Amino acid sequence: MSNIENVHPALAIALEKKGYETLTPVQDSVLAPELQDKDLLVSAQTGSGKTVAFGLTMATTLLGDASAFLRADAPLALCIAPTRELAMQVKRELDWLFKDAGAKTASCVGGMDMRTERGALSRGAHIVVGTPGRLCDHIKRGSLDMSELKCIALDEADEMLKMGFREELETILGAAPEERRTLMFSATVPKTILGMTKKYQKNAVRVNTAAEAKQHLDIEYRVMTVSNADRENAIINVLRYYNAKNAIVFGDTRVAVNRMTQRFNNRGFSVVALSGELSQAERSNALQALRDGRAQVCVATDVAARGLDLPDLELVIHADVPRNREALLHRSGRTGRAGRKGVSALIVAPSRRRNAERLLRDAGIKSAEWGEAPSAESIIAKDNERLLENMTLNGEVTDEESTMVARLLKAHSAEHIATAFIRQYREGQSAPEELLPANYKPSKDERGARHPDARSSGPRENFDDGVWFSLNVGRKQKAEPKWILPMLMKSGGLKKGEIGAIKIIDNKTFVEMAPKGVERFLENIGPDMKIEAAITAARVDGKPNLAQPTENYRGRDRDNNSGRSKGKPYGDKKKSYGDKKPWDDKKKPRGDKKPWADKKTSYDDKPSGDQKKSNDDKPKRDSNFEEGTFKRKSRKATGSDMPSYDKPKSGANGGKKPHKKKLARAAALKEKGGAPNSFGSKGGVKKGARKSTRKPK
Repeated sequence: MSNIENVHPALAIALEKKGYETLTPVQDSVLAPELQDKDLLVSAQTGSGKTVAFGLTMATTLLGDASAFLRADAPLALCIAPTRELAMQVKRELDWLFKDAGAKTASCVGGMDMRTERGALSRGAHIVVGTPGRLCDHIKRGSLDMSELKCIALDEADEMLKMGFREELETILGAAPEERRTLMFSATVPKTILGMTKKYQKNAVRVNTAAEAKQHLDIEYRVMTVSNADRENAIINVLRYYNAKNAIVFGDTRVAVNRMTQRFNNRGFSVVALSGELSQAERSNALQALRDGRAQVCVATDVAARGLDLPDLELVIHADVPRNREALLHRSGRTGRAGRKGVSALIVAPSRRRNAERLLRDAGIKSAEWGEAPSAESIIAKDNERLLENMTLNGEVTDEESTMVARLLKAHSAEHIATAFIRQYREGQSAPEELLPANYKPSKDERGARHPDARSSGPRENFDDGVWFSLNVGRKQKAEPKWILPMLMKSGGLKKGEIGAIKIIDNKTFVEMAPKGVERFLENIGPDMKIEAAITAARVDGKPNLAQPTENYRGRDRDNNSGRSKGKPYGDKKKSYGDKKPWDDKKKPRGDKKPWADKKTSYDDKPSGDQKKSNDDKPKRDSNFEEGTFKRKSRKATGSDMPSYDKPKSGANGGKKPHKKKLARAAALKEKGGAPNSFGSKGGVKKGARKSTRKPK
C-alpha cells in the first residue's frame, strides 16, 4: 500500500514521475499530521532520503492550500548545507521535487561568482540553498532578504558545527524572523546540536526513525589485513576483484590523494580526484564524470564523506583506518543507499589492527568479515566468472555475423578464436598485484647487507650505479634526514635499503637511490615530480658536486643511517695564520715588561694618567683618624646618585651633623611639647617622633 497520501498534492505528481511508490521511514515520519508546522530535530541514517524529507515537510509551510507558488519577491525558505557539493545536491533534489509547483531555486555557495548569485537573488527565488559562509556574506551585503522567510532547514547540522560554522549559523538564524519554522536534520545528535535546538527552536519535536536501529544492513564490511608496504597494492587488487561501476577510495591527506590518483591512472583505471584544494568547477566536473560513467574510481579526502549522492556507488575503500566512528559511518554511508547493496573495505596494517577492532566496536558493527586482500589468483578466477556470465549465447545470429564467423573459422581454428576473445577481454584490465603476507617481515638479506661501518657510510653494495635526485628543500628550510627518509618511503614507495646517502646543503637536498627503486619512485610521484604539498624532486645527471662548500655555511652535515654529525670544512671562510701569531700585529706595552709584573709597586711609581688611590689612602667607613671620623653621606643628602666622602666637623654629637629638615622637624616637635632631644645617637629622628610630626609649611 502506498504511503504517499500525506504528501502535498503539488509534490505528489513529482514523486510519481520519479518512480516513488513508497516513502522511506524518515520521509514518512516527518509527514505525520501532528508534526505539521512544528520545529523538528530529525536524526536518521545516512542515505535514508533526508533531503527529500525536509522538502516534503516544508511544502505545507510554504504552500499551505495553494497548488503553486506565487511571484517570488523574497525567499520563503532557506536550506543550509556544510559543503558546496552537498548544497548543489540539495538544490538538484528540490528542483525536481518542486518543479510542478512552480518554485524558483537559487544557490549561494563558496567558490562561485558572487555577482551571478546576487543577480539570481534580485530576480527572485522561493527557495535559497547555500553554505554558511557565503550566506553570511550575502546577508551582510544586503543582497539576501530574510524578512519573508517561513522556514529554515539545516542539513547535516552536526557536521557544520564540527567544521567551525557555529558563528555563521548563529548569524543566519539571528537575522531570520522569529516567527518561522526551523528544521534540523543530522545523522548524529551531539550535545552541541541540543544546545542550538534550545536556543533557536521552539518546542522542537525529536524524530528518530526505525531505520536508525538497522544501520549498515545494506553494507557489507570487509577488513583486509595487509603488510604496511602493500597497502596501495591491496587497494588495486580490491578494485580489480569487485570491478564496481563506481568506487570511492578515501585518503587521509591531499598528498595521499594526489599520489594514489596518479598511480591508479598509470594502472589503467579511470580516476578522478576530490579534495579541498580543487576549485568548485573541478570538483563538479569530477562528480559529474562519476555519475555519467566517464570515471570509475574517485580518490577523495573526507570532504567527500558527507552528503554525496552517487546512485551507482558499490564500493568504498578506506586506505587507512578512519580517525573515529563518525568518519567510518559517513564514509561507508556513501554506498548501500536507498535499498542498494554496497561494500565498505578497510585496509589495515598489522600495527593498526587493534585500532580497527576498537573502531568497529564503537560504531556498533558486529558483522565485519576479517581476512586478507584478494590475491592475484582469486582476481583471475573472478575475471573468468564474469567473462562467462557476460557472454551472450542465446541470441539469434544475424546474416552479417554469420558471414564474419565463417571468415574467422576459415582462417583460424575455434581454439585460436576463443583465445583471441579472452585476450581482448583482459587487454584493458590492470594486472593484479602479488601481495606479501600481512605478517611478513623482510629478512636481513632482503633489507640489504650493511657496510661494516654502517653508522657512517650506510649500505653501499647496491649503489654502484646509484641515481641521484635533488629536493627543493635544504638547511634553510630545516631539512633533516629524520623526516626526509620516512617521507621518501611513504610518498615515493621506496624501501629503506633503496635509499642511500642524503646530503643537505643550503637550499637543496641530494638523495641517492638504488637503481631498482627509481622506476617505482617515479611512478609514485607522477610526472609533476611532487612528493609532498610543496616538495618536488628533480633527477640529477651523474653525481652532484658535494665537495664545494655552501655559501655562509657554518653547520654540520648528517649521515642518513647514523644521524651523527660529520665535520664540515670551512673552505675559504677559514683564515690560515701559518707561523704568524694572531697577536703579532697588536701594539705591545711600553718597555720590555710591565713595571708591576714581578713586584708590588706603589701607585706613585705608575705612569701618570693611570694613578689610582692606594687602598691605604682610600677612606674607610667608621675609621678613626686624627682629623675625625669619616662617614659616608647618603644619596639623598648629597643630591647625587654616587656616594661621596666628606670630612665632618668634630662636635658633641660625635662629629655628626643632623640634616636641616630633621632639625626643622625637631624644632616643631619641641614647640608642641614633644621630647626636647629627639635625636638619637646616630643623628636621626626617633621612630616615634618621626611618625607624630608633620613637615612644616
